[in-house]
Amino acid sequence: MKDTAPPPSRAAILLPWDKQAAFAAGQSRSAEARLSEAVGLAASIGLVIVHERIFQLRSVTPATLLGKGQVEAAAAALRDARVDVAVVDSTLSPVQQRNLEKAWGIKVIDRTGLILDIFGERARTREGALQVELAHLEYQRSRLVRSWTHLERQRGGFGFLGGPGETQIEADRRLIGERIVKLKAELEDVRRTRGLHRGARKKVPYPIVALVGYTNAGKSTLFNALTGAAVMAEDQLFATLDPTMRALTLPSGRNIILSDTVGFISELPTELVAAFRATLEEVAEADLLLHVRDVSHPDTEAQAKDVRGVLNRMAKDGALDEDWPTRALEVLNKADMLGGVAHVVQGEGVAVSALTGEGLPGLLAEIDSRLAATQEVFELEVPVADGARIAWLYRHGEVLSREDGETRMKLRVRLSATDRARFDTL
Repeated sequence: MKDTAPPPSRAAILLPWDKQAAFAAGQSRSAEARLSEAVGLAASIGLVIVHERIFQLRSVTPATLLGKGQVEAAAAALRDARVDVAVVDSTLSPVQQRNLEKAWGIKVIDRTGLILDIFGERARTREGALQVELAHLEYQRSRLVRSWTHLERQRGGFGFLGGPGETQIEADRRLIGERIVKLKAELEDVRRTRGLHRGARKKVPYPIVALVGYTNAGKSTLFNALTGAAVMAEDQLFATLDPTMRALTLPSGRNIILSDTVGFISELPTELVAAFRATLEEVAEADLLLHVRDVSHPDTEAQAKDVRGVLNRMAKDGALDEDWPTRALEVLNKADMLGGVAHVVQGEGVAVSALTGEGLPGLLAEIDSRLAATQEVFELEVPVADGARIAWLYRHGEVLSREDGETRMKLRVRLSATDRARFDTL
């Protein structure tokens, strides 16, 4: 049988760029860097990029965002390149999106729609799928406006009810609203389950170390290198969407739980910030945040600023404590792209290459040191015959020294105050 799969869509990436607005918003990226990121986003879901262009905006045209001449110039270029879908790397209103589709005669999606499509492809777990569907529906609901008269052509036969486009819009809005309510209820169940899991971990309890960072910074590669896991780690944006957790033993013998989380990106759609609250709860629970940066990227500083911005927004919303920077450690990844760890200006961060393994022992030692700084040293006596409690101390603390007597054992152990109290109840 012949392969009947349709060929990949030919796409154009169009960036409306208002230099003054970007400067006023404190953005340090160049237009070229922003366009390159958009190209990477589109390519990550199999679109074939056949045309890309930056349009300098002197003013915003309410109907189309771009100026009349720019819309006409784009129409000619898209036609010549035989483009199937145009990705406008900006936020389009429903009216703007519809008007551009009419002007160009092809499908148009904005930055939010593109990111939602990527998340839809990447989600693997039930939780991830629910979150993505919720974000999609919230976005689609905002697209249902009276100007989208093509809706009446999607499902014919309802014209006698008065205003076929409006009738279909109302029906779609009602169905979407009902599905959103159901999805939110299902996500609450998932969150409760995750809360139980967190409660179980607190009973262990091991410190949680969460990896955060800009998308494609190498978080999953680092996660795999540290834990020996096989989490999907591809050279593409948003390769990881679902939180993954693994146990890890540090050089001191202390056990921790390492969590890999979804990557952040500039102008993350508000629909996704809300829908992925459960995923980001792992960050709020973490004892230590590893901010993984692609130090080889020309926009590494701007990317780091975006990540801090998302975390600060979480803190402002009450989803994260405001002193999170005190428990954050910068991991300057992809040092191999710069010639090795020795060629990276490290400052207060730790330079590593998750790909080659260089710098990982130093990172583990720094994690050990950071966690130890939050603990105290206790002198304890345990009956020699009480092997269970002795083993518990080795699993949950750092045994600094021990003296074995005939009936009792003296130990100097570094523990958190919580673990010290729990030890007394064993």
